[in-house]
Amino acid sequence: MQTIIAKPVPEVGPTQPAAPVNGFTPADAPENGQDNRALVEALTSSRIYRDYERAFGDLTGLPVALQPVETWQLPHHGKRNENAFCALLSKKNRSCAACLQTQERLCQQAANSPETVTCPVGLCDSAVPVRMSDRLVGYLQIGQVFRKKPTEAQFKKTAELCKKWGVETTLESLREAYFSGRVVSPKEHDSALKLLSIFAQHLAMVSNQVFIQRENSEPPVIAKARAFIQEHQTEELSLSQVAKAVNMSSYYFCKMFKKVTGINFTDYVARVRIEKSKNLLLNPNLRVSEIAFEVGFQSLTHFNRVFKKILGQSPTDYRAQLLTH
Repeated sequence: MQTIIAKPVPEVGPTQPAAPVNGFTPADAPENGQDNRALVEALTSSRIYRDYERAFGDLTGLPVALQPVETWQLPHHGKRNENAFCALLSKKNRSCAACLQTQERLCQQAANSPETVTCPVGLCDSAVPVRMSDRLVGYLQIGQVFRKKPTEAQFKKTAELCKKWGVETTLESLREAYFSGRVVSPKEHDSALKLLSIFAQHLAMVSNQVFIQRENSEPPVIAKARAFIQEHQTEELSLSQVAKAVNMSSYYFCKMFKKVTGINFTDYVARVRIEKSKNLLLNPNLRVSEIAFEVGFQSLTHFNRVFKKILGQSPTDYRAQLLTH
């Protein structure tokens, strides 16, 4: 029995590589990284995401994950349908770093549209961006699959890489894990990406509601401010008015509200109003202009602009989409 053994290297888990890859470390993450992670965590905990993840896995046999933009981990590690060969690679620092390099390259390319990349061992990973208005929140990812049946020559190169990376296993076990990898046709793969793209659009809409409803042990004064905004959302609301209602100075309230909610006061009020307008758009007897004024906007133009910024489509298109389902 032939064994692949290389000089041991320090063990590093799949979520904590020993050194930065391509000069990127978690410290380089944008300021809204914590907000994105909290939002993605809320989305992945939602019933709609769990149901989709389960159904997608049952249908395709592929692992799927929703990852925030600022992440430093392997998306499918330890999950259902994880590729057995990828699970082997995740146990060693060097091979784990190589996988993370692939993930970083994939996410950089998929910022605006679905993308697929091939890792050094011939497996493909794909990502679809999830956006909340003009903000990139995260990625829906599938992967660890072959686009065509792997060859012996390909395995030989892979075995050499594994030896270099320090993967300790028998050649027979490595071969079994490698050739057990899922092979999907280009048509199947394109269909899976299409399903992900449709779900990404739906998550973008859900994220606005989650963003408004999310509570992270917020101070009572902010909870009180939210309630006041909800009650008076159809009226002309100013920051000083809400600050006075919660017995705070405008300056301190402005800073605290942004820190707790992740967005400024004006944007938050707009999101609350847009959320209400989504329900009113279900009524075909209400004109869009009526809905705009009903939820608190002072002009139809402003309502249309804000609605499209947050949901990525006009109120008219959103209504048409709802009424055709």
